[in-house]
Amino acid sequence: MDKVIVVKQIGSPIRRHAKQRAILKGLGLNKMHRVRELEDTPAIRGMVQKISHLVEIIEEKTKAK
Repeated sequence: MDKVIVVKQIGSPIRRHAKQRAILKGLGLNKMHRVRELEDTPAIRGMVQKISHLVEIIEEKTKAK
């Protein structure tokens, strides 16, 4: 069973550091209120933590193979 997190962008990348904008693009979030299902890995969790003021985790679930 793979774990999945559902992430929603709640903050604008306007007037943010280039690194924060790059992290948003890396997660596939570049427009407001966009929602993505991402694999729950330490790398993804670290990216979400770096921009926690711009995104929120809506749901954590397990995905059957």
